Amino acid sequence: MVLQAVGKVLRKSKAKPNGKKPPAEEKKQYLELEYTKIRVVDFDLKELVVLPREIDLNEWLASNTTTFFNLINLQYSTISEFCTGETCQAMTACNTIYYWYDERGKKTKCTAPQYVDFVMSLCQKLVTDEEIFPTKYGKEFPNSFESLVKKICRYLFHVLAHLYWAHFKETVALDLQGHLNTLYAHFIIFVREFNLVDPKETCIMDDLSEILCAPAPPPAPTPAPSAPDSAPTPSSQNHVTER
Repeated sequence: MVLQAVGKVLRKSKAKPNGKKPPAEEKKQYLELEYTKIRVVDFDLKELVVLPREIDLNEWLASNTTTFFNLINLQYSTISEFCTGETCQAMTACNTIYYWYDERGKKTKCTAPQYVDFVMSLCQKLVTDEEIFPTKYGKEFPNSFESLVKKICRYLFHVLAHLYWAHFKETVALDLQGHLNTLYAHFIIFVREFNLVDPKETCIMDDLSEILCAPAPPPAPTPAPSAPDSAPTPSSQNHVTER
């Protein structure tokens, strides 16, 4: 299998002779220009997140949050076989370790795949709950809706941060960095627009956010083709009249 072959090469490059994963390098490959310039769209993502006049705010938040959940879940699935309890013994991003808190508030340190599974299971449960994300006309959103959306977005950010920090090499090997960059930029612009994630939470990725969320420079104008030399018109030619 191609993915298994890619994974074997990447794991060998990361491992010491004793098989243990070395400490994370300070150099952030995902900040290099050759990677940050790769996107799958070339228009201003800000236009995609602004609330349309005719749309209710909660409807807009629900639609976008559900879409981001599905897209981030899909993006993670592309490298999930490389994210194991052995390779990712903790849910890390930029030297930050994320702990899972259950419904009773109990703090648990878990592996990255366990953490992501908890995140995706919780998000799936929330976005498919008709009492929280209503889909029927006239159904009201609960008072807790905004706080739950913020909770979902905070957890989804953790997954995106882990993808860059721990699995960017695999993403590049699969030629999916353009998709990840575009998804990340779209997500960050969205949560900033509606204040859905505390900046203190996202600051660990500010260096990447400022690069990817900057408006793309307009494409260079295409030079107009030069007009072909035209032959002189009959009216401009000298005529000799024979008598």
